[in-house]
Amino acid sequence: MSKTEGNLEAPTRHPLDWLSEDFYNLDSLNHEMERVFDICHGCRRCVSLCGSFPTLFDLVDESSTMEVDGVDKQDYWKVVDQCYLCDVCYLTKCPYTPPHPWNLDFPHLMLRAKAVKFKNGEVSTRDKFLSNTDGLGMFAGIPIVTQAVNAVNKTKLARSLLESTLGVDKNAWLPEFATQKFRSGAAPSASFAVQDGKLTPGKVAVYATCYINFNEPGVGHDLLAILAHNEIPYVLVEKEACCGMPKLEQGDLQGVAEKKAINIPQLAKLAREGYAILTPIPSCTLMYKQELPLMFPDCADTQLVKEAMWDPFEYFISRNRDGLLKTDFKQSLGQVSYHVPCHSRVQNVGKKTAETLMLIPETTLNVVERCSGHAGTFGVKKEFHATSMKIGKPVFKAMAEDEPNYISSDCQLAGHHIAQGMEEAGLKKAEMAHPLALMRKAYGI
Repeated sequence: MSKTEGNLEAPTRHPLDWLSEDFYNLDSLNHEMERVFDICHGCRRCVSLCGSFPTLFDLVDESSTMEVDGVDKQDYWKVVDQCYLCDVCYLTKCPYTPPHPWNLDFPHLMLRAKAVKFKNGEVSTRDKFLSNTDGLGMFAGIPIVTQAVNAVNKTKLARSLLESTLGVDKNAWLPEFATQKFRSGAAPSASFAVQDGKLTPGKVAVYATCYINFNEPGVGHDLLAILAHNEIPYVLVEKEACCGMPKLEQGDLQGVAEKKAINIPQLAKLAREGYAILTPIPSCTLMYKQELPLMFPDCADTQLVKEAMWDPFEYFISRNRDGLLKTDFKQSLGQVSYHVPCHSRVQNVGKKTAETLMLIPETTLNVVERCSGHAGTFGVKKEFHATSMKIGKPVFKAMAEDEPNYISSDCQLAGHHIAQGMEEAGLKKAEMAHPLALMRKAYGI
């Protein structure tokens, strides 16, 4: 096969040149989008993944030339707005990723376009509000406040106001705020002896993430309980801010850099001390494994953190291979429909959550490996919610197969989105639980 017909090598990725002037030059950006869109138009393998590609191909097919040169460059933004940076096209479909000479990186081109848009002040108040997870977290941890906010957010009037003022779809599922933050309620670790394995450090640092800390602390407590059951000593990262993924999705790269300046010194210190750093949310793990290292390729601390960062189940399955994971499961889970989130898939570590859950006796897994459509804040926006539900339809249907006892996803946002989609489609209801909750249940702890 000729090199121009498709890539025969594993994809690699170039650092993001986000500090250069050319990165934000609109003419340069349009020239590169035209080049890439022309390649995509000639291939069309990605048509089923998200809204970006059908939008692009419709623009081409409806143009006067039926080629990319016939598309008004102002319409390129319609393609950009449909991309939610899941990375699946890059990792699973595109035959022209580097080291192929055509050097096509569609998600990072879309990120560049979003960064140009952000720098030019073309980002809505709604999008800035939704990406400020640390600011939104101020509602969490004060019982009377969280109870009031959560109650109001469930009313039709409040949801209609949110839709009319901020463009948050009134039908989209929204997370509640926790009455107690995870970090303030986390149990301290017992003084277990450190048992390093061939593959795994024997002590863990937990980077809680905004979502676990402010919205669903139970997932974090499940992780700590599993670590304690396996006699793995742990600490919480002493000081943490948002990983920066919500800022990245808006193209606010300077905002990402500001979060990095808070987090990386704390995490690098733990990495140097020999801790495995675990993050219970796939998007946060991906930020430290991929996006920040590509934004800061010359920062030694960022690269050090990249090597120390683990998805929890990537750690558990490696711990099992070291012969150091307890498999004294007391309770079967029956039939589990497990969804692999996009930001887990693109970490390129395999289906480690599924491998771990399959260690549990009398437990059968239906593994669904397709985008749920939620994609961070994309699925809650009025202009995209219907699209997100449409993208998720095949997942909703697949998750309902074999009438599961549980539906589960490493991404809680995807999990709730799937549960909503299944309910709206009239599919049989099953209990939704994070994989860490299922593992804890199986241990009987």
